[in-house]
Amino acid sequence: MQKSKNRNVFKRIFSIRGVGQVVTVTIGLIMLCVVFALLNPNFTSPRNTNNLLRQIAPFLIVGIAQSYVLITGNIDLSIGSVLGMSCMISATLMTKGMDPWTASVITLGCCLLVGVLNGVLVANCKLPPFIATLGTMTIARGIAQIVNNNMNTDSIGEAAKGFRDFFYYGKFMGIYSTVIIAIVLWIIFDFILSKTRTGSHIYAVGSNIEAAKLSGVNVSSVVIKVYMVSAFCSGIAGLITCATGGLGTMDSGNSFELYAVAASVIGGVSTLGGQGILLGTVVGASVWGVMQNGLSLAGAPVALRNIIIGIIVVISVLADVVVRSGKWNRKTKEVSATDAPQIEKRN
Repeated sequence: MQKSKNRNVFKRIFSIRGVGQVVTVTIGLIMLCVVFALLNPNFTSPRNTNNLLRQIAPFLIVGIAQSYVLITGNIDLSIGSVLGMSCMISATLMTKGMDPWTASVITLGCCLLVGVLNGVLVANCKLPPFIATLGTMTIARGIAQIVNNNMNTDSIGEAAKGFRDFFYYGKFMGIYSTVIIAIVLWIIFDFILSKTRTGSHIYAVGSNIEAAKLSGVNVSSVVIKVYMVSAFCSGIAGLITCATGGLGTMDSGNSFELYAVAASVIGGVSTLGGQGILLGTVVGASVWGVMQNGLSLAGAPVALRNIIIGIIVVISVLADVVVRSGKWNRKTKEVSATDAPQIEKRN
């Protein structure tokens, strides 16, 4: 009887969308850690563990950004450029004498405007998300370059020490502030995605946009919101980057679009929309960070690291496409008005 109950519990857990992928990837993550620990004992040293966690944190933050967008069936290619824009705007304002916290608020406001623009272009203007965010990617990178007359900034100075401690160097109970920020953001956005009506609508839009419309979901509003979340998280990652180096660099955020997609899809967020959980994004970001850190300690060339990680991303997306296509082939019946799912209303 007890065994039957246990089986039912496990069955319910694994029936939650994305959990199976999370378990599989977690096992792979543990195996990676064991392999790298055997290759280099320094991998498990307290110093490297702290650095690894701090290295994973920005990957997790941009992974949250991309996960929200991917679940709706869209994509955001502007993440890295918004990160760079955030780094440059905040650093430029601080070097001009502005209070660091005022500069941070203004910077995040600018990032949110990019998110709104992305959402409007995709939801209201019906531009393909790839094209819309490719355009805003270029615009945001241009802003990052022009904001300080096409030059990197000087040091943000001692006046920004509190800012740098808050976003990077500070510790609370032995944990770096960067890691704490990532954890807090994850808790907030995971709650929204899994426990609120907005989260249900996000999944509904990604699962079947026509059925979502028939169920009363404001699709345009949902799409704009997820792009705002993406831009906000990218802005936070930009502030962390600024605090890390103590200055603004115009190439900040290069390749972070890839990091964001990798953290999401490795953790089980579907590129086809409607599937994935943010717990998987944590695991995906950890895999990415462990691969970067472990291969570096193992002495692998940068080119080899990029090839290996790129292969993992391609395999993850390919597996998702194969599995989801198989499901679709078994479910060819069109969704009619009477078949439209009722979106669960959560408080």
